[in-house]
Amino acid sequence: MSRPLEVVTFGCRLNTYESEVIRKHADSAQLTNTVIINTCAVTKEAERQSLQLIRKLAREEPSTSVIVTGCAAQINPKTFSAFSNVNLVLGNLEKLNPDIFQRFLKDNEINSAQKIQVGDIFQSKVPHTPLISTYKGLARAFVEIQNGCDHRCTFCTIPFGRGNSRSVPLGEIAHQIKHLLEKGYQEIVLTGVDITSYGQDLPGRPTLGQALKRLFKLLPSLPRLRLSSLDPVEIDEDLYRLFETEPRLMPHIHLSIQAGDTLILKRMKRRHVREDVFKTCLRLKALRPNVVFGADFIAGFPTETEDMFNNTLRLVEDLNLIYLHVFPYSPRPGTPAARMPQVERFIVKERAKRLRDLGTHQHHRYLSELQGKELDILVESSDRGRTEGYASVEIPLGSAPFGSIVKAVLKDILPSPLRVRGDVISPPLFPNLPSLSFLPSEETAHA
Repeated sequence: MSRPLEVVTFGCRLNTYESEVIRKHADSAQLTNTVIINTCAVTKEAERQSLQLIRKLAREEPSTSVIVTGCAAQINPKTFSAFSNVNLVLGNLEKLNPDIFQRFLKDNEINSAQKIQVGDIFQSKVPHTPLISTYKGLARAFVEIQNGCDHRCTFCTIPFGRGNSRSVPLGEIAHQIKHLLEKGYQEIVLTGVDITSYGQDLPGRPTLGQALKRLFKLLPSLPRLRLSSLDPVEIDEDLYRLFETEPRLMPHIHLSIQAGDTLILKRMKRRHVREDVFKTCLRLKALRPNVVFGADFIAGFPTETEDMFNNTLRLVEDLNLIYLHVFPYSPRPGTPAARMPQVERFIVKERAKRLRDLGTHQHHRYLSELQGKELDILVESSDRGRTEGYASVEIPLGSAPFGSIVKAVLKDILPSPLRVRGDVISPPLFPNLPSLSFLPSEETAHA
């Protein structure tokens, strides 16, 4: 019996968007008995998980076709093509081409010369952004506004997987959001690799803030807009003003900080120093007192001493950062950081744990401050929702429609995963969501 098509996504929100593009093309080609793995190359662990899945499929489902794509496949396609059960390896440009999936259906037994289809990512000039109508299992929708990166941090291989920075024209972004709103989505997440670089390759060089200002005017019915990761020193003046004046822009800011020590940041070749992070967070807090911060951190970067690491811990505490994405440093082949003096592996892991534990403490303290408050939540499943500040709220089973926005009073804290219990106290603000009814109300993906 043939298994249905499955798209497995590792990594970032941009991959989440692109996986839906892949699913759309593969469904149109009527692919079945196929698993498509959209890989990530940010860490060694991300690649290990993809390889582990390929081995599991070879062992348990040898008759299933496997297509591998994403950043890890773009950077090192031969690693994946070496597996006998992998039928096709696609680059980040090729995975968005519908013709490739049609050809794969016609000739499933692709010969070895055709097995790797990975082009030069640096030849891409404009992001390919097909119109997406649904995000399976998700109450929020993702819209790509930018791809690639022009910077070369010493630890990062992503530019070699994504190419140079390139922006989606504002008209295409507005058209995609309008389409998703018509399908019933109430929250849109703008995503990319380095979205604060948006517009530098477009006529007139509009900033991200200028683009968002225009979007809010073009889309008066848009209820909630959320941004993916921002660079701390590239938030422009128009974007600062929007955080102060536009309630539809969610007060949840995720910053790509990576470290709290200036010397380590310089060795990472980041665009900011410790003082810049403080200036950015304190300014945003003054403009929007209810703003909630998340951040990316790398623990155990080469040459990091205990005092340097403690600077990161103090920064998290002093700025009250809540949602921490912590990555134990892993050397990526070919990067400058891989040639620097390495921190011992057990110390890297220990520092990552300490940073995660601090993040859990910060998160718990934040949730305790929410108890007793009435907040709007986006319902993500039959018993779960998210506040504007991205706190997870457990609600009574079936008390609100999937994808709706309701008001809830928040109560006690629940562990593992950390969340608060809430009672829905108002009818949905947007009750008519027929287009979302096909989505599984009993499960959700928190992206």
